[in-house]
Amino acid sequence: MSARPRPGADSGREGRAGPPASRRGEASPGAGDAAVAAELAAGIDVLELRLDAAQHAALERYVALLAKWNRTYNLTAIREPSRMVTHHLLDSLAILPHLSQRAGLRVLDVGSGGGLPGIPLAIARPDWHVDLVDPVHKKAAFITQAALELGLSNARAHALRVEELVPSAPYDLVVSRAFADLSTFVAAAGRHLAPGGSLVAMKGVHPAEELAELGAAVVVTATPTVSVPGLDAARHLVFMQRP
Repeated sequence: MSARPRPGADSGREGRAGPPASRRGEASPGAGDAAVAAELAAGIDVLELRLDAAQHAALERYVALLAKWNRTYNLTAIREPSRMVTHHLLDSLAILPHLSQRAGLRVLDVGSGGGLPGIPLAIARPDWHVDLVDPVHKKAAFITQAALELGLSNARAHALRVEELVPSAPYDLVVSRAFADLSTFVAAAGRHLAPGGSLVAMKGVHPAEELAELGAAVVVTATPTVSVPGLDAARHLVFMQRP
């Protein structure tokens, strides 16, 4: 799928568990952090994404929620909110200019973990429906809570393996970030792809060996380099479609 014009939860069984309690004297997630907000805004400007003030605020709130829950549930190895901005939010948002900008897309985020890239995509594109799948119940519980607190009616978490998912309809985009090698991703998630849709794997260095091991089930249509503001590391996307 070629680059297009730039874009402006069935919960887990642990979903009943509430969010971690705030500690005395701890700033609430809504308090925000000026440095985090500035870094996020600067990155969004570099990516030329057209996001309004409410979307900026939702992304800042998501960073605060991720940092808060991470202290109890170990959702990510990255602890500092400023690094969450570059390594998680901007890393997720940087794929947007490479995706179709058609309204009403159905998107599946496979192995979502703490909601990445699905939650940032759902915030940036409220007209898309985003399903986020992760078999770890505490992670699905966090995604469910985050979607609730952020008012994301277009995002839903599923606490199961992607092979067990029974969606109401196939997906236009099936995205994975640090989920598995390409062949495993195709075998596990390819069944959920709509005709003409794309599997999109987020990778670091160009995955030449993984590409060589792909079978005839998919055709690789593009492997663009992705530039993430504030992150000095290689990033690539692999777009695949059914033949």
